[in-house]
Amino acid sequence: MEIKIDDLSGGEVIKLLEEHLADMYATSPPESVHALDIDALKSPNITFFSGWFGSELQGCVAIKQLTPDHIELKSMRTSSSARQSGVATKLLTHALNVAIERGYRQVSLETGTQDFFRPARNLYEKFGFTYCGPFAHYKHDPHSHFMTRHLQDKLI
Repeated sequence: MEIKIDDLSGGEVIKLLEEHLADMYATSPPESVHALDIDALKSPNITFFSGWFGSELQGCVAIKQLTPDHIELKSMRTSSSARQSGVATKLLTHALNVAIERGYRQVSLETGTQDFFRPARNLYEKFGFTYCGPFAHYKHDPHSHFMTRHLQDKLI
């Protein structure tokens, strides 16, 4: 799989992000949806990655700089045709390695509490993320789990 920095202009990526937002609103109360839309993902403090197998989009993930030492994972999504194939593991590994290369020391994320998000939470736990309180601008939300992990100097 080729993982590249994406400018969010391709139709496949836009469609995948629209599906992502639709799922977020279908599974969480609107006030608990923290997924970013395409315009927000184009912010200069966000690097957006897409993963491709040939010409087929496999998934995406973004990293958002919160401070010079701390990033947040955003928009982690695997295409429906690539689920259970290791794509999420590859995307997460790539994002964490980029974070390490850029000198970040901590990565955090917000995900839902519903069963829909259980596979994502399992993946994050496998990668050493632990549950924590709200960070950055987040407030306590019964529909959100917050997770974090410290980054080492070596690549994953």
